[in-house]
Amino acid sequence: MKATAVFRLAVLSSAALLAGCPSEPTAPAAPAGPVPQSAPVVGRADESMFTDTDPELHRNKQATLHIMRELLQCGQWDRSGEWLTDQYIQHNPNANSGREGVVFFFTQVMRQPRTAQCDRLTTEIVAVTAEDDLVTVIWPRNYEDPRRPGQCYSTTWFDTWRFVDGKADEHWDPATVAPPPTPEPCGGR
Repeated sequence: MKATAVFRLAVLSSAALLAGCPSEPTAPAAPAGPVPQSAPVVGRADESMFTDTDPELHRNKQATLHIMRELLQCGQWDRSGEWLTDQYIQHNPNANSGREGVVFFFTQVMRQPRTAQCDRLTTEIVAVTAEDDLVTVIWPRNYEDPRRPGQCYSTTWFDTWRFVDGKADEHWDPATVAPPPTPEPCGGR
């Protein structure tokens, strides 16, 4: 599996970084009988979802917006100290805890390019919820359908952050351990 496929599986980032229909790491067995068709997940690129009338929830939602836009969408990891604590606890099994660990993952392992101009979120979002010190963002994801070769199915992805003093201090998402990349054949073999 190439690094871009690993990124799609291990992504801590926005759906804007996803292209096409990435494959799941393991596919369930094909069901007997008709294959169910769920409704497609629909989101919208709308930064107003990152606002709240409660000042603390608003601050945390705004920090989440900056994480989504500047860090995950635009790769401005040199700015990570503005939005992440140094001890940033990571529950995605593909990246290390600590701000340095997540920066290393995106800049060195995934080699996410930095986009200088980053003035609006382009990721389609389904919902942003905040309660106490937690903010969860839900957005659409599309994957290859292992039951229908060449077709995709629609589902969701989420990221949840816990905030301390306006910075993300802990992170959860549904990522699983990505398999190692498959070596490319040498010499065209």
